[in-house]
Amino acid sequence: MLTGERSVSQTGIDAVALKPKECDVRMALETPFDTVAIDYEGREYLPDADVLRELADDREVRLTTPVRADGFDPTGDDELWEWIPEGVRRVLVAGHAAYLTESEAGRAVSPRLAAGIERAPDAWVGTEGIERVALAVGGTQYELLSRRTESNLRALRATGYDGEIAVYAPTVLSDDEDEILDAVGAYAARRRPVAKALPEGAETDSNAADRARDVLGAAVRDYALVGSVERVREQVSALKEAGADVIVGYPARGVEEFVE
Repeated sequence: MLTGERSVSQTGIDAVALKPKECDVRMALETPFDTVAIDYEGREYLPDADVLRELADDREVRLTTPVRADGFDPTGDDELWEWIPEGVRRVLVAGHAAYLTESEAGRAVSPRLAAGIERAPDAWVGTEGIERVALAVGGTQYELLSRRTESNLRALRATGYDGEIAVYAPTVLSDDEDEILDAVGAYAARRRPVAKALPEGAETDSNAADRARDVLGAAVRDYALVGSVERVREQVSALKEAGADVIVGYPARGVEEFVE
């Protein structure tokens, strides 16, 4: 638990993202955030409907729903649309291949996102890998933090785009390099530019050395919010100045780091 000047509430982050495979998502009630986004990690890890209702009684809850997955497909098998409790909002995403069957992964994204936003006009729309489609569909654009996020935000706002933009960022409230790499080194290493730059077979946590450590040291700062509370606050401010409306922090070292 962090308090006072070291607490997450001092960073400017607006919402918390939690992974139900990692924690009891009701821990969101112990964080200072009014909005909680629940990631999708497979149907077997969906929180119980009663848990979602409990959260929605006290917070704005956004449940990630992969529109190509059986049960969440607004153009086909949509049984889980009605299962989601009233008051729980959605984050519509194409869905990561790791959580989809081969058949699901082969389904077209565009018509399903369009149908989803028609049924849930207040949904956020995940943009990863489908930026143009997501923008065309509308809704709050939900982006993953990357090295290009600030410049992309400025460019989008310069065109006159005035829709809401939310940015998802793994967050580590520490300036200890080993702690940072243990928390988000592997995550950053999965980003395509980073994977290409890393030596083959390199460690991606605190055991990283030489060139791998240099590459990862830069990458974790491109793809995550890391450092002291003051440093993270500066990063959040820069994103908002560039055009972001909502910053969603994922506590990469565990939800306890966000508890107050």
